Amino acid sequence: MAAIRKSGTVLAMSLVLVLPCLHAHADQLAAEKWLREEFRISTLSATQQMDEMRWFIAAADKLKRAGVSEIRVASEIIDTHAYESTVLAKAFFEITGIKVIHETMPEGELVERLQKAIYADKSSYDGWISDSDLIGTHYRYGVIEPLSDYMKGQGREYTNPGLDIKDFIGTSFTTAPNGKLYQLPDQQFANLYWFRADLFARKDLQEQFRQKYGYELGVPQNWSAYEDIAEFFSKDVKTIDGKAIYGHMDYGKRDPSLGWRYTDAWLSMAGAADRGIPNGLPVDEWGIRVASDKCTAVGASVARGGATNSPAAVYALSKYLEWLNKYAPPQARQLNFSEAGPVPAQGQIAQQIFWYTAFTAAMIKPDLPVMNADGSPKWRMAPSPHGAYWKTGMQNGYQDVGSWTFFKSTPEQRKAAAWLYAQFVTSKSVSLKKSIVGLTFIRESDIRHEYFTKNAYRYGGLIEFYRSPARVAWTPTGNNVPDYPKLASLWWSNIAPVVQGEISPQIALDKLAVQIDQVMAELQSKGMKNCPPKLNPVRDTAKYLTDKGAPWKKLAVEKPKGETIAYDKLLQAWREGRVK
Repeated sequence: MAAIRKSGTVLAMSLVLVLPCLHAHADQLAAEKWLREEFRISTLSATQQMDEMRWFIAAADKLKRAGVSEIRVASEIIDTHAYESTVLAKAFFEITGIKVIHETMPEGELVERLQKAIYADKSSYDGWISDSDLIGTHYRYGVIEPLSDYMKGQGREYTNPGLDIKDFIGTSFTTAPNGKLYQLPDQQFANLYWFRADLFARKDLQEQFRQKYGYELGVPQNWSAYEDIAEFFSKDVKTIDGKAIYGHMDYGKRDPSLGWRYTDAWLSMAGAADRGIPNGLPVDEWGIRVASDKCTAVGASVARGGATNSPAAVYALSKYLEWLNKYAPPQARQLNFSEAGPVPAQGQIAQQIFWYTAFTAAMIKPDLPVMNADGSPKWRMAPSPHGAYWKTGMQNGYQDVGSWTFFKSTPEQRKAAAWLYAQFVTSKSVSLKKSIVGLTFIRESDIRHEYFTKNAYRYGGLIEFYRSPARVAWTPTGNNVPDYPKLASLWWSNIAPVVQGEISPQIALDKLAVQIDQVMAELQSKGMKNCPPKLNPVRDTAKYLTDKGAPWKKLAVEKPKGETIAYDKLLQAWREGRVK
């Protein structure tokens, strides 16, 4: 019996030693399978990919021994995150043994949940992918983990040595005023100009436009040209192939997404902000002014030195409303952001000034009326034209940067596991394939890969844009905004009455500016750990309005002569590394 017990003990001890080896071998086989079948294309060699997967397996084993077998993360609903939640979460589980419940939801719901978690300093998720628009919020409240510190401290042993932060193109947007990186970019896309290149290339339409407006039909460089082109197609051309054609597309439904139409840099596209990249300083694209420390918000209303209700802002809102009413399809006023997104692909829109490249994947399906038989699109994208108040050196437009975000209060092992998953879905082994699926680039190495060189013709200018020096002027909401969730909700509720014809743009923006100031006044005593607002006293607006900086005084002429550029000339400049 003693011999049997001794034999059994040896067998048990052997199993303890052998089972982890067998499990590690199974993980490696799973990694080989995923690399062979799903991630064949990568900026890494097959050997480098396998080395990276071995690192993930080893790091995950430490966490599993600590009792972590499952984590929960959240993101908004876009193609890229759908791919992560259905494919990459499965790959991560099979390779590492850690299950990921990756929930996707509408952006508004995500922001609301994140807002509650920030105020309570208690997160129901181990990791979040949220817009870098909240960078000012994260820095001020102090509840979000600065990744710069985490990667050097508690998260050091779980930080991939091949992460290569310098390869990420969006880290300047996720860096706070203290110089620390707070979020890791997971996907990003820009807000650009979209147009039907096939229609713009028609000689008869070119001649008609030249005869009426005295310059060439091309990519509009300013809002004057955009307006002329919108009128030309809506009022002169009217129909293409027997169907109505519209010179503009937009949305105006009383809905939270109406706020994005403005907070996503519409005022800066008009020229309402100061010069400065990534965001105007001291006055940013929301019209919020900060003090000389480049951090303390001092006001949004012109009476406090801000620009939210400035002449340039009123001009921006007025042009939006005019174009929506005169040149967009009648149903546009009743559509929200998501409902309006697919409309240009139906073939009856000639151009759109406010178009997100996140729609690219959905716009290149072969059966669409805006696609050619060879797989190339009939449409192209280009830099958005700028308004009459815009000046060189200002932000050109908006760029969404959905980024991994972690709470300090999340239990260490669970945070480490979520950080591991975040690195997996942004790793060089995986990111090129993810870029092909979602077309929301985060790495310079992916953008420069030969796959996109060979297939650039399929994406209507997207690759050329992201390879150009121009892209740096398309930026997210920046550090001036002290509480993004609370302040963002004010925009759509004030703008919706303008769309309905209930109040004027000036009255709406006056109310909005005052409300922003009121909220920022409340934030002065709301427990912000860093750089709370401190409002300027109210003064005569004439003391702030100037032609030297924001808030800019009203221009005598808000519609200068239209300017256009040939698309081929613009594209060549990008290819040569020039802005234009």
